[in-house]
Amino acid sequence: MEFLHHPTRNLFFTGKGGVGKTSVACASAVSLADQGLRVLLVSTDPASNLDEVLGVTLGNQPTAVPEVPTLLAMNIDPEKSATAYRERMVGPYRGLLPEAALKSMEEQFSGSCTLEIAAFDEFSRLLGDPTATSQFDHVIFDTAPTGHTLRLLTLPSAWDGFMQQNTTGTSCLGPLAGLQSQQKLYQQSVKALSDAAVTTLVLVARAEASALREADRTSVELAELGVENQHLVINGVFQAMDLGDPYAAALQQRGEAAIAEIPERLRAFPRTIVPLSAGGMLGLDSLRRLGTRSSLSSDDWVQDFNDPKEALPLLCELIDDLVAAGHGVILAMGKGGVGKTTVAAAVAVAIAERGFEVHLSTTDPAAHLAAAMNEECLPNLSVSRIDPEVETAKYAAEVVRRAGANLDSQGKALLEEDLRSPCTEEIAVFRAFADAVAAGTNKFVVLDTAPTGHTVLLLDSALAYHREVSRQSSKMPEAVSNLLPRLRDPNFTRVLVVTLPEATPVHEAAALQRDLRRAEIEPFAWVINQVLSPLPLTDPLMKLRQSHELKYLREVKEKHASRVVMIPWQIKPPRGLRGLSRLIHP
Repeated sequence: MEFLHHPTRNLFFTGKGGVGKTSVACASAVSLADQGLRVLLVSTDPASNLDEVLGVTLGNQPTAVPEVPTLLAMNIDPEKSATAYRERMVGPYRGLLPEAALKSMEEQFSGSCTLEIAAFDEFSRLLGDPTATSQFDHVIFDTAPTGHTLRLLTLPSAWDGFMQQNTTGTSCLGPLAGLQSQQKLYQQSVKALSDAAVTTLVLVARAEASALREADRTSVELAELGVENQHLVINGVFQAMDLGDPYAAALQQRGEAAIAEIPERLRAFPRTIVPLSAGGMLGLDSLRRLGTRSSLSSDDWVQDFNDPKEALPLLCELIDDLVAAGHGVILAMGKGGVGKTTVAAAVAVAIAERGFEVHLSTTDPAAHLAAAMNEECLPNLSVSRIDPEVETAKYAAEVVRRAGANLDSQGKALLEEDLRSPCTEEIAVFRAFADAVAAGTNKFVVLDTAPTGHTVLLLDSALAYHREVSRQSSKMPEAVSNLLPRLRDPNFTRVLVVTLPEATPVHEAAALQRDLRRAEIEPFAWVINQVLSPLPLTDPLMKLRQSHELKYLREVKEKHASRVVMIPWQIKPPRGLRGLSRLIHP
């Protein structure tokens, strides 16, 4: 990989969910460590899977990776970071303030925004404090999916601006002094990110138009933050070994077309092409092979994939049961890049075709619904996005109108300053999510949700949101107060856990299911997307990947899902009404 020939001290990997950021980041870390360099690999993703890829249990502190003596890795755990951050803010006041005052402070630090600022606080220490990582030659950051990463990166300037404007000593995160003490560290973090001699931003994408468009948007927004030293990695590029296989030929052609139409800005960056691997990227051996082309023969093929006992039902077989109640909410959830948008759009089209009114929406900061729908729609199908900027402006105006009516000028100034905090966006988006769910009382609402980590944080923030909105106004919206009961009602909400037949997506989906069950939300079914098993393949690499996925199909069926359906890999991408209809009318 070209960016490793003369690597900067910091390597920062970002990109659309599911493009292989973790694989490329881990392979880079192992490659540098194999040269005897001291490397720290850090994940800032709430749904990190560094543990599984490296084969070692990680926590909030650097942990040695067996068989790679100079490589240490860690996960920035939002919950643990938030606990430590909360105690750092509240601890000094114990024994000095009344218990009621301490409880109020702790509640202010209990929201999902606190999780994010706490994780960023730890991230900033590693990036902005030279003494924190002085024993390492390189620090590699494996980041969360694009929307979360951009939010993480914009926090330094947002908090900096808020702290400069805020004169009252309060914010939605509690005493402002606690944040001001970190202001210099945040500024150092921004400086390190924008220093081309110190940091390289590695944009990871697949050879797919949507992933490359997302990389282009990310590139522009990062450049606006001053992060100009960027390198493009196009991961998983497929080259057919048997062009007589129509599926292999289609996959190669799809990749070539996407690369040929790469956005103009990305063309200017140095580029690394990573060939598609035959199997999953788990373990050190597979990481060391990343970037090399597989050499296969017919001896590697596994011939029989049409055993009726292994067959799974298709997505279309879910629709009757999904529409049985006549209304309600359907959530497509799972790891980034597994096809939640496609599944949500296909289900919405299927329900609309049956004559029901359907609203299709997304809470994903990197929404791709428009591309999936191809700007088409059915008469009784509406499509929208929960836009953070729009929702924040609407929410702030409503709070000022409702809570500021009887305040004097000083009180209004305090309220307006509080609403300029970045945390207001989290509250506003959450309220919009609750409103979208509430609309399912008289029609169908299909939600294409954000990637796993963000979604779980969104769901976990329900009670914290109650406390936060009560602090700003005594009026609790009905949609919010009824959100958790609605999500827990299997007759109202049906969760589709979407995954791919690969190790990391399956295991992250299983972790999501455990989180949902702890919240007393039982998934309705699992949807395994882009399945090769039923296809009559002849290409050796495709056959080997077909063989590899069988293990994970069985794991889902036997260990995780009470009900499971599949979507076979499509020669033509399922775009627009015609493409989506192929998924529900095979």
